[in-house]
Amino acid sequence: MSGARGLIGARGFSRALFIVVALLAAPRAALACPVCFGNSDSPMAIAMNMGIFMMLIVVAGMLAAFAYFFIYLMRRAKLVAAKDMTEGIAQ
Repeated sequence: MSGARGLIGARGFSRALFIVVALLAAPRAALACPVCFGNSDSPMAIAMNMGIFMMLIVVAGMLAAFAYFFIYLMRRAKLVAAKDMTEGIAQ
């Protein structure tokens, strides 16, 4: 078998063809979200903006926790180094 039917089968080919035809036949307004279509104060647009804001908060929180962990490690290393210095002098 050669061609597209040999690679994905007749059933997969017909399904892919149906999806392509459906996407091409759909009006562009049906594919746009309310923000892109022009209704920026709809509940869906507000929820989307809140979702983006919450994802930014999670990312910023993780970056802050990561930075704090390295600051903690630096402080701990200084404390251990200072303790080693005082014990080395006392011996």
